Amino acid sequence: LINHSGARIVCAHSDYLEALDSVRDQLPNVEAFVSLEGARDGWLDYETLLAEATTNFVRPAVHERDLLTINYTSGTTSRPKGVMITHRNAYMNVVGILIHHPMTPADRYLWTLPMFHANGWTFVWIVTAVGASHVCLRKVNPVAVFEKVEHEAISMFCAAPTVLISIANGPEELRRKARRGVRLLTAGAPPAAATIERIEGELGWTVTQVYGLTETAPAITVGEPRPEHLRHSPQGQAAIKARQGVELVTSGELRVVDAEENEVAQDGESQGEIVVRGNVVMQGYYRDAEATEQVMRGGWFHTGDAAVVHPDGYVEIRDRLKDVIISGGENISSVEVEGTLLRHAAVQEVAIVGLPHDLWGEVPHAFVVLKTGAVATGEELRQFARARLAHFKAPHGVTFLEELPKTTTGKVQKYVLRASASKMTPSNS
Repeated sequence: LINHSGARIVCAHSDYLEALDSVRDQLPNVEAFVSLEGARDGWLDYETLLAEATTNFVRPAVHERDLLTINYTSGTTSRPKGVMITHRNAYMNVVGILIHHPMTPADRYLWTLPMFHANGWTFVWIVTAVGASHVCLRKVNPVAVFEKVEHEAISMFCAAPTVLISIANGPEELRRKARRGVRLLTAGAPPAAATIERIEGELGWTVTQVYGLTETAPAITVGEPRPEHLRHSPQGQAAIKARQGVELVTSGELRVVDAEENEVAQDGESQGEIVVRGNVVMQGYYRDAEATEQVMRGGWFHTGDAAVVHPDGYVEIRDRLKDVIISGGENISSVEVEGTLLRHAAVQEVAIVGLPHDLWGEVPHAFVVLKTGAVATGEELRQFARARLAHFKAPHGVTFLEELPKTTTGKVQKYVLRASASKMTPSNS
C-alpha cells in the first residue's frame, strides 16, 4: 500500500517500527520514516519535529475537489483498492453527520473505532470541528471501554457491531454500573437487533446505525428513529434500528435496483443492489481506472450490498451480494440467519457461509463463538434456528471457534471461513 500510494513519508507507532524496518529495502520511494513515539536509529521523532517546526510557511490553495486522502478498502475479497476521497467528500460527510447526530464542545468522544477506517468515519474532523474532546484507546476491550466511559465522562463513541457484541457481553458488574446516556453510532456491517436491544435495554445507551462504505466517505444513510417507532415494543424498535435507514441530507441519492437497473418495489421483500451517487461518492480508485469504471456504471456507484426497501422508505441490507446463499433456487440472507442465532443465550458471535451441497447447490453453515462459560451443541443451535426461520434457512452444520477471523476494521473474513469450510461436509461438521 505504501508503494502503491506513492507515499514519501511514513509515520508509525512504536509497535510497528520493527515491522517497517524489516521491509525498508522494499520501499524505495520513502524519503523519511517518522516515529510517533519511541524513536530509534533511522527514525525521526514526531514530537521533536513538531517542536522545531517553523510557522513561516505559505499554505497552498485547496480546492474542494482536490484529493484529501487515499483510504484503502478492507480487502475482504481481493487486494485492497485505494479510494480517493476529496475535500468535498469528507466535508459533506462531516456536515451531514452533525445535522443528523449533533455534537457540542461539551461532548467527550471515545475512540474505539480505528482512525484509519475511512478516516474514523470522518470523526477525526467531526469531533475537532465542534471543539469536543478526543479520548483515545490504544486497543479495544470491553473492560477498557467501560472504564473510560466512567472515568472520562464519555458521552459518545462509534463502534463496529463486533465491538458492540463484546460490550454487550462484557463483565456483568461493569454493565450493571455503566454510566447511562451514552450515544453510539454503529456501522461497518449490519448489526443484529438482539445486540442493539441489549445495549439499549441493559446499559441505557442509545444506538443509531449509519451505513456507508470507504468509497462513500463513508456515510450514506442513517437509521434515525421516528416518533411512530415508539409504538413498537423494545424488540420491535431494535429490529427497526437494525435497518440502514434513509439518506443523510447531504449524502446524495440512493436507489435499490434489480439486475436491469430498475428500482425494486418498496415492499420489504423485493431484493436488489444499493446504488448511490452524489456529494460523498469517491473520485475513483487510485491508479485503477478499470475497477473505477466497473463500480461506477451509469454514473451510479454500485455498492455490492443486497437490500430491500420497506414501505416507509427505510433500506435494510440483507447481505453482501457475494454472501447471498442460493440453496435449491431460494435466496438465503446470511445476515438474517446470523441475527437469529445471536438471540440464543449461549451465542456471542456467529458467521454464516455457504457450503457446496450435491442436492441443493449450497447450504448455510454456521461458525459460532460461544460466550465464556456457555455450552451449546450444534444440533441445539440448528433447532433454535429452525424454530424461528423457514427450515431451508437453518444451518446444516455448525462449527465452534474460539474467535472469528476479522480484518483490522472488525469485519468478519468470510473468505477465510469458506476456505476452511471447503474441507468439511455438512454431514460431518
